[in-house]
Amino acid sequence: MKYVSTRGAAPVLDFDDVLLAGLARDGGLYLPQSWPVFSAAEIRAMRGLSYAELAARVMRPFVEGCLSDAELTRLCAESYGAFSHPAVAPLKQLGHNQWVMELFHGPTLAFKDYALQLVGRLFDHVLKKKGQKVTIVGATSGDTGSAAIEACRDRAAVDIVILHPFGRVSEVQRRQMTTVLSANVRNVAVDGTFDDCQDLVKALFNDAAFRDEMNLSAVNSINWARVMAQIVYYFAAGVALGAPDVPMSFSVPTGNFGNVFAGYAARLMGLPVDRLVVGSNTNDILTRFFEGGIMKTDGVVPTLSPSMDIQVSSNFERLMFLSLGGDGAAVAKLMDDFRKNGAMVMPQGAWNAMREVFEAYCFDDEATLAAMRSLKRSTGETLDPHSVIGVAAALKAHAAKDCAMVALATAHPAKFPDAVEKATGVRPGLPPHMADLFSRTERLDRLGNDAEALKGYVRTFAGRTSA
Repeated sequence: MKYVSTRGAAPVLDFDDVLLAGLARDGGLYLPQSWPVFSAAEIRAMRGLSYAELAARVMRPFVEGCLSDAELTRLCAESYGAFSHPAVAPLKQLGHNQWVMELFHGPTLAFKDYALQLVGRLFDHVLKKKGQKVTIVGATSGDTGSAAIEACRDRAAVDIVILHPFGRVSEVQRRQMTTVLSANVRNVAVDGTFDDCQDLVKALFNDAAFRDEMNLSAVNSINWARVMAQIVYYFAAGVALGAPDVPMSFSVPTGNFGNVFAGYAARLMGLPVDRLVVGSNTNDILTRFFEGGIMKTDGVVPTLSPSMDIQVSSNFERLMFLSLGGDGAAVAKLMDDFRKNGAMVMPQGAWNAMREVFEAYCFDDEATLAAMRSLKRSTGETLDPHSVIGVAAALKAHAAKDCAMVALATAHPAKFPDAVEKATGVRPGLPPHMADLFSRTERLDRLGNDAEALKGYVRTFAGRTSA
């Protein structure tokens, strides 16, 4: 399997090199050169597989030529063997043809574990094979950071620096990152928003000399391996609900667009996905785009669902590339316009193609709290302020009665106890393995929104000096 950049000017790479590269050298994101498609018979044959077995089956085409079947099977078994639920990603029925898929049974209680537990092991495997070491620099709006740190802590071939926006993540999210005191881990609180953190990461990657000096790599969803691993749970839900013989739709609380793009990838691979519903909070750039065809940034507003407090959804570029027929030059021009002007207009044909699959809805904090209360009252289920936006968007989408609608629950309610308590009157407790989180020692550093200062910080941490 070979991979191409969404901007068309970077080298074509195999999976190992895409894993280590993260962002393409032309500033684009990597995608498969061609998409593997499972037949109806092959999807039926996935029924009854364990989650780890299914993961190996779904991802095998993407790593062809780089990992053997035995290696991939072992890595998947190790990645998902310690999840707290035997089904790994269980489905719960909320109503007629309404389901929620719980993606918070990993070690850090968020859906990011489903990709990053595997990605950490992939890094180990590939770096040992190549005899290399990397410095990972990543940005988080809350959950990616802790999941990446948990996956990469104490790994000899990896140093990892995670940026988060100061004061804009929940206390549980922050402490999950800052209480990991491993020598190869550092946390930086940036004075700014998640978009500022993301821009800093991209600035480091776009400095070719620094990138090569530090052997930079990424664990954000700009890294294709993240998206690849997330495709699996769409297939898990699909085969559990009767795929390929019945269609289904998915509703996804969305910030950086990686999670819902994985659902689009599953559709390209043969899963009968009818609609993909995007749920946004007050930071509703995606909802506005799908309603009007114009992508326009606005100021980031802090909300009860901080992991979605984003105005620049990096993974949207992957959908653009596919909707524009693989025209990397067109993508590069649109992204350049967006960066310069804070706005871009999608060609009508491409926007129409997107609208055939995607629809979007937004919910402010008041609506989010109301949805949490209503769900608790009607079903007894307690969801966090991100997951409930997925459920609320699913209800608004009015899925056809003969089409199952699956909302993705992306985080455990205990990660956002203040919001849950405000909505329901009940404060959710942390699971036993995190019961002492608030008494653990924290370690973090604070920097301004300054790429040069960050470069100096990374150099010092990684124990290297500039040439």
